[in-house]
Amino acid sequence: MSDDKRQDDDKRPEREDRWTEGPQLTPEQARELRQAKTEKPAPPAESAEVLRERQRLAQQEMLDRWIGGVLTEQRRSRRWKLFFRFFFAALILASLATSFYSLFGTGVREPERQHLGVVTVRGVIDGESPASAERIIEGLNRAWDATNAAAVVLHIDSPGGSPVQSQRVYQEIMRLREEGDKPIIAVIEDVGASGAYYMAAAADEIIAAPASLVGSIGVIFASFGFEEAIDNLGIERRIFVSGENKGFLDPFSPVRPEEREFWQTVMDTTHGQFIEAVRLGRGDRLVEDERLFSGLIWSGQQAYELGLIDGIGSLDALSRELFGEVRLHDYTPRLDPFERLTRQFGRVAAEWMGVPANRSPVRYQLP
Repeated sequence: MSDDKRQDDDKRPEREDRWTEGPQLTPEQARELRQAKTEKPAPPAESAEVLRERQRLAQQEMLDRWIGGVLTEQRRSRRWKLFFRFFFAALILASLATSFYSLFGTGVREPERQHLGVVTVRGVIDGESPASAERIIEGLNRAWDATNAAAVVLHIDSPGGSPVQSQRVYQEIMRLREEGDKPIIAVIEDVGASGAYYMAAAADEIIAAPASLVGSIGVIFASFGFEEAIDNLGIERRIFVSGENKGFLDPFSPVRPEEREFWQTVMDTTHGQFIEAVRLGRGDRLVEDERLFSGLIWSGQQAYELGLIDGIGSLDALSRELFGEVRLHDYTPRLDPFERLTRQFGRVAAEWMGVPANRSPVRYQLP
């Protein structure tokens, strides 16, 4: 193609492209357009003073952010300190309030009309539980000393528990019975078994519902033997005792025949104390039946036929029989909530740390 013809083509107007709907560029025009898009003007050079000012501002901004973070952390720490101070202050005030309440606010206001003085025995009988001998005996004496309490009612719903705690309450009821001032009646709700029945046997009269569970006059000791398990796991048991039989109740050691025989004598002796107490409390009302002291538990109806209880009824029915209406007043000492919380916390902590509980392994209790 001649030069004249190429120049004529360059001067020719741009052609329309139906596919791009725009003017069609020549190769030279497209190359110039691409160069114009890629080439950017270089920024103007900054002076040293401007650069120093820019660095100073950046450092100032970083310092401001650091100071702001420190202040935020200090405010957060101060809020937590205030929270814990208020929390401990509230805890101390609550403990003081409960202490003052237990000292000055637990005075029992005796009703002016005749009523039944109720002492509640609920749950497992234990020195650290709400059904402790100390609490029950205090309630018994309050109800006994109340002028308008026509009778003292031991309201029982318990599977039993500690032999010593049960014996203490039994002996206190027998002591009050000898004074002969007012009747002591045991009313069994759902369960009045083992150590709970031990207590009830000292009462002048025992009443239960037809479906109540009564009796279980026996002694139980339960444990596990892990000696073969630790042998299979390759664990060595290290126990040091002073005294040949000091560790005979250790669950990781085998029980020798002489140890089993000795422990059975302990159980039989404790069972004999239980039987003697029931016979003394119930007297001739008991039916001669060899199963009576075998540890069996009976329904209220069966217990009535065996002489273990004196009547079928309930606490409300007893009150209506005496007064024509329900007149009850609970003389059981109120539980100190703070003390109960600390006891529960101490018990759980002891279990987690593996500290043995201070309780007798022999129980007047349902399995």
